[in-house]
Amino acid sequence: MAKLTVNGKTIDVDAAPDTPLLWAIREQIGLTGTKYGCGVGQCGSCTVHIDGEAVRSCSITVGSLKADQKIVTIEGLSPTHSHPIQKAWLELEVPQCGYCQSGMIMAAAALLAKKPKPTDADIDEAMTNICRCGTYNRVRAGIKLAANA
Repeated sequence: MAKLTVNGKTIDVDAAPDTPLLWAIREQIGLTGTKYGCGVGQCGSCTVHIDGEAVRSCSITVGSLKADQKIVTIEGLSPTHSHPIQKAWLELEVPQCGYCQSGMIMAAAALLAKKPKPTDADIDEAMTNICRCGTYNRVRAGIKLAANA
């Protein structure tokens, strides 16, 4: 049994210590906005925030987390969908298929929290998520729009 703080709630999770956080979030807690993509931390579809840092949840285990660490999933980023990144994504129709977008949004939100006015180099460094549809230009435009909101 592990205690996790997810989206502001402390939750007891019945998972082995070596269980990836992704599976605890999806299967134990029932928050399915965080997506499984590659399972090896490369694609970023599973990105969540842990204490404000963008982290690939498929690559971190439940047992490596402390109960006081704050985990935020796409569902907890802004329950009213009013985060500037979410608004920009809608306005610019950033996603194509949309599968990678919860991870993209989480990575972009973490970037803006650290660098409210990111340069192209900042965006290139922070946005390492993979989009099979190739919407990278719209992702960059969405980040810039949100930064100017």
